[in-house]
Amino acid sequence: MKFGKVEHPELIDYALPEDRFNSTQLFRNKGKEQTIELYVGTAKWGKKDLKNFYPKGIKEELPFYAKQFNCIELNATFYRIFPREQYIKWKTMVPTDFRFFPKMVQNVSHLRRLNEMAYPALERYLDATANFENNLGTIFLQMHPNFGPKNWDRVVHFVENWPKEFALALEFRHEDWFRDEFLSQELYHLLETNNISNILVDTAGRRDLLHMRLTNNEAFIRFVATNQEVDYERINTWVNKLEQWQKSGLRKIDFFIHQTMQSDSSLLATFLIENLNKRLNSRLVIPKSIK
Repeated sequence: MKFGKVEHPELIDYALPEDRFNSTQLFRNKGKEQTIELYVGTAKWGKKDLKNFYPKGIKEELPFYAKQFNCIELNATFYRIFPREQYIKWKTMVPTDFRFFPKMVQNVSHLRRLNEMAYPALERYLDATANFENNLGTIFLQMHPNFGPKNWDRVVHFVENWPKEFALALEFRHEDWFRDEFLSQELYHLLETNNISNILVDTAGRRDLLHMRLTNNEAFIRFVATNQEVDYERINTWVNKLEQWQKSGLRKIDFFIHQTMQSDSSLLATFLIENLNKRLNSRLVIPKSIK
């Protein structure tokens, strides 16, 4: 993940900004005793990406991965819509409580850019993705960095017509979405009204994407590590924040680890899970890596 990469990540201030939402209004069923849905995973499951993770001789990576983590950020669906048989095959390889968080196909987000020509591709994408059935997590749609506020009408139409049976999270990257306070509030209100998650991106070079503005009772976080010791400090900061949100009533967390060197992703994700289990009283499996 090159987006947001900087030459000297050690010089960045990684402090989390103040929250920009009212938890009392946004969260429901406030109380620490309430159950929280917690999903932690990486962006890839292949052997070449998660080095020193798979035992020697393993033939199918996904079944092993799915015993260690309870979700995957499925970026492969950005590049193509797979035949329905592929989704069914993936589904049969994971436990019933495992979740796929598939990325919206680029025909919708990057090529057609939410215009009227995007909707046939969207329909095909949803028809195929629905084959995950109960193993389907939140679909996430990431807009191109040059998709700016001039396309506001497209965003409104897309959000207001999104089929409610599918959970959706949106990630906007153009700087102008965050520079204008009135515009950003309009965007957040649109997502909140339609129960769509506003993705938080924690990456070194684009701190504006760490807007700390949730729009429903789901925190969808994409964490881009630097492969330096500071990453563990950053994770600890997030654990503090997530514990605070849980006590305020947050009921769902999706946290995905990205790395410039993917071989370290499983180690950092394991560190996160260990600390979340302690602080949030969760019982996620502690992944086992091959040393």
